[in-house]
Amino acid sequence: MPFVLDNSVDCGWLFENQADDYTEAVARELVDDHASAPVLWPMELANVLRTGCRRANLTAQHAQHMLEQIAQLPIVIDPQPAQPAEPLALTLRYDLSTCDAAYLELSLRLQQPIATRDTALAEAARIAGLGTI
Repeated sequence: MPFVLDNSVDCGWLFENQADDYTEAVARELVDDHASAPVLWPMELANVLRTGCRRANLTAQHAQHMLEQIAQLPIVIDPQPAQPAEPLALTLRYDLSTCDAAYLELSLRLQQPIATRDTALAEAARIAGLGTI
């Protein structure tokens, strides 16, 4: 089943200390299916890699290699970002950050569950009736 991919999951693919059974299970889901992500996902991904480089957890060359690997995955960036009113309403309704609300908005619009390690986002998805994978 297609799903919305939150950046908290792909961090487990990038850094061994953040990997767990859940991040591995989500990766396996991408073998037979695809994920969607909001337009902010690539920027969040780049920021995570930047932080990894600044903390000397990886080199710039390794970060670029990771981006190339992730680009091969069946992850579709949403071509129609939400208007600001919808994420704002979701932030207020579910007490989420605006970034998390972007993932929830996409999940609601596509009627797909979210793959996330963020407990607040997972709870919001559950309350909204979509749940997580």
